[in-house]
Amino acid sequence: MARFGWTLVVGAAVMAAGIGVASLRVNPYLYFAGYVILQYVVIATAWNILGGYGGYVNFGTPAFFAMGAYTSVFLILSIRAPLPVQILAGGLVAALLGLGIGYLTLRLRGVFFSIATLALSVVLQTVITNWEYVGGSRGLSVIRPSGPPFGNYVVFLFTVMVGLAVVAVIVARFIERSWIGRGLAALRDNEEAAECMGVPTLRLKLFATTVSGFLLGVAGAPFPYYVTFIEPNSAFALDYAVNALAMPMIGGTTSWVGPVIGAVLLGTAQQLATVTISSEMNLFIVGVVLVAFVVLAPEGILGLVRRLRGR
Repeated sequence: MARFGWTLVVGAAVMAAGIGVASLRVNPYLYFAGYVILQYVVIATAWNILGGYGGYVNFGTPAFFAMGAYTSVFLILSIRAPLPVQILAGGLVAALLGLGIGYLTLRLRGVFFSIATLALSVVLQTVITNWEYVGGSRGLSVIRPSGPPFGNYVVFLFTVMVGLAVVAVIVARFIERSWIGRGLAALRDNEEAAECMGVPTLRLKLFATTVSGFLLGVAGAPFPYYVTFIEPNSAFALDYAVNALAMPMIGGTTSWVGPVIGAVLLGTAQQLATVTISSEMNLFIVGVVLVAFVVLAPEGILGLVRRLRGR
């Protein structure tokens, strides 16, 4: 309990630091890039709850992310809902989607589960592409509210994403240190043996798909206000599926801090490549780094550190 209290204190300190950074007068692009890196922290942490702790590799990250984004678009068009409502609703819709996927794929494991989640993304993109109310295939321009805090909406969104990243990391750390995390680890190592030992594998899998979906939807909810023009190809981009897999693999999948390290490193490298070379280099960088880590450090940076320490 004391450790969890310290986690909340550290989380509050990080959020206060984020508000302090938002009050500075620095290059606006730094907030723009910082938002993307923090969004990666949320996505990587959310993916790792199911893929890292539970061992179920999810290729449907774009589907959950886009559900959060298009829930926001729907609420903006229908009732002009404020951003907090959009974030909560986006997370709940994505959580229900995760729960449904958990039920539908109860008997699927390994590559079959991954293919099912990839198919989910394709199906949902087709639905959104043909839904004219949210812009369909042509996309839709989104007007940001006037008079945001800090005088700039991108800076405000940066601050919001700081808070979401802190919450996502706290949730992941709590799961990892609780009986839920130990159960998911047993599920990852040997599902049949875990069932024989009395681990509620079905409930844990549904819990992981729901929580992971909620956090991915939360990450996608501010996306329409960030880009101001949303269309299916950007919301369902393959980049999200590849990055969500690569970031925990680079940092390490067995601990909450691994996805954070991977997201910061990969997100920073991609933003540097965008401003110095080309945005088209992003997936190339991800591919090269991922192959290098799979060959040289399959347990990520955390595993490499443990190996060097002789543990």
